Amino acid sequence: MSRAATARDVPGGNYRFLPGIAPFSSGVVALPGYQVVHVTLRAPIPWRDGFALIDRHLRPEGRPRTALCAIELRSPVPFSFEGFDAFNAGYRALLSEWKLLVDGKNPIARTNVAPLVGAPSEPSLYAFAYTVPGATPRPTFVVAGAGEMRERGVGVQGIVRHGETSPEAMREKAAHVMGVMQARLSGLDADWPDVTTVDVYTVRPFDTFLADTVLQPAGAAAIHGVRWFPSRPPLVGLEYEMDLRGVVRDLVV
Repeated sequence: MSRAATARDVPGGNYRFLPGIAPFSSGVVALPGYQVVHVTLRAPIPWRDGFALIDRHLRPEGRPRTALCAIELRSPVPFSFEGFDAFNAGYRALLSEWKLLVDGKNPIARTNVAPLVGAPSEPSLYAFAYTVPGATPRPTFVVAGAGEMRERGVGVQGIVRHGETSPEAMREKAAHVMGVMQARLSGLDADWPDVTTVDVYTVRPFDTFLADTVLQPAGAAAIHGVRWFPSRPPLVGLEYEMDLRGVVRDLVV
């Protein structure tokens, strides 16, 4: 996946995105002379209120709404496929209202998972990222969350080892997701040495394959380990999800 073939600039956003599907892009990377800043909320708030918070955060930074490049959500429970479509319709409508779509494509990377413990009562904003001026020696970026869904997969038929949670099945799911992470990194003209955070989302044991299926392929990024969120991916039937980022500024508000 090459940047020239797939990545697109966001007018006024100072970043480039990998087109994904209607609800989100596959990842974003700051343009030269800019960097991605990641912000985590101390406690999630309902996602629409979260966009108002983002607006308030960007204004004193002197950044336009188009600088928003990534969103992380937390949901009460995984969605059905139909429920996910309904939620995404409302989410995309808000992005359209903010005039963030680029020729009808959604540039915003996203992760959306359901925590095993402490889940919010409604879909809520957990974190976000945006661009600011400032060159960095390495690219700064966010790779969107991905579960073990085959490319162009439809329904449960697209899920790798659907309905299976044995150690062997989980290893295969994780290997598939790592392949997606690698492809998205390459599409952003980034690589594992640029990664500063690796997030894993699952409620299943993964210690038996963490070293050889995740950390070893991650190469230089393995020194950072992984952050494990005991959470379920956003769709019923998925068991394992990951996302990545490489930033030099990681804030808590």
